Amino acid sequence: LEGLSKLRPAFKPDGTTTAGNSSQVSDGAAAVLVGRRSAVEALGLPVLGVLRGSAVVGVPPDVMGIGPAYAIPAALKQAGLTVDDIDVFEINEAFASQAVYCVEKLGIPMEKVNPCGGAIALGHPLGCTGARQVVTLLNELRRRGRRWVFIAAPP
Repeated sequence: LEGLSKLRPAFKPDGTTTAGNSSQVSDGAAAVLVGRRSAVEALGLPVLGVLRGSAVVGVPPDVMGIGPAYAIPAALKQAGLTVDDIDVFEINEAFASQAVYCVEKLGIPMEKVNPCGGAIALGHPLGCTGARQVVTLLNELRRRGRRWVFIAAPP
């Protein structure tokens, strides 16, 4: 803890975002195949999940990390679901503060968020973070025997 308190702010001289509460850039590769059930079954592949909705929103660049606070409600509405319906959320956490803001703004119980660790714990392999989130949560869904997961991935 002492070492974390000595880290310099990353963006503003008086800021609180440091390398200690930010995700590290990591190497990684992942692929997710999304298609119609009939096509997946024709290829003899297992259906691991069903995509019920999606949303892309824009926020000002100086607050780019809060996009999930606006995209999550839009995607849930499209799917006919609420925060309470979701068993597990995976919210990309480039920075701890932005993830906490989104969770608090939406009233998501913290125990439902990033149960396997998010980008701060697992890394943020640019270009494949969203695929990593999908694979992580589909496996967690099966492990827990739950029904609904929600993934808020970076654009």
